[in-house]
Amino acid sequence: MNEDIENILHREGITLADKGKRATAFFIDEILLSLLLLIALWESFVQTTTTEEVIMLTNSVVLEYMALKIIYQAFFVMQYGASIGKIIMKIKVIEIRTLQNPNVLVALNRAVFRVVSEMFFYLGFIWGLMNPSRQTWHDKTAKTLVVNV
Repeated sequence: MNEDIENILHREGITLADKGKRATAFFIDEILLSLLLLIALWESFVQTTTTEEVIMLTNSVVLEYMALKIIYQAFFVMQYGASIGKIIMKIKVIEIRTLQNPNVLVALNRAVFRVVSEMFFYLGFIWGLMNPSRQTWHDKTAKTLVVNV
């Protein structure tokens, strides 16, 4: 871990969120957003009769779903410092520089690069598993950390 970050965290009595909490928060958020998409498209899903139709339907809304994920992540991280999954797991996102909730630009940057990381086979998340400060690509680009509340 970067020695400056380690010193700041130690001085402020802040601990990094463990990988298990982050993974659980991720799955909670994914389930919530998937359920929201399913509810929004329920009538369309009911009308499908083949697997191919279901695939075509989901492919037709992939951009809207990615936009939903970006808006969801950016809003909750900016407003509360945490998505619903993170709130449940009692962890939050902070800017390294201020140790506060990310501002709108930082939250948006983080949300966009989170989706980019997902598009590249979750490599940014895997990076975070091996990184001593547990920073994923989206944390690195936004200069944020995920910490225990």
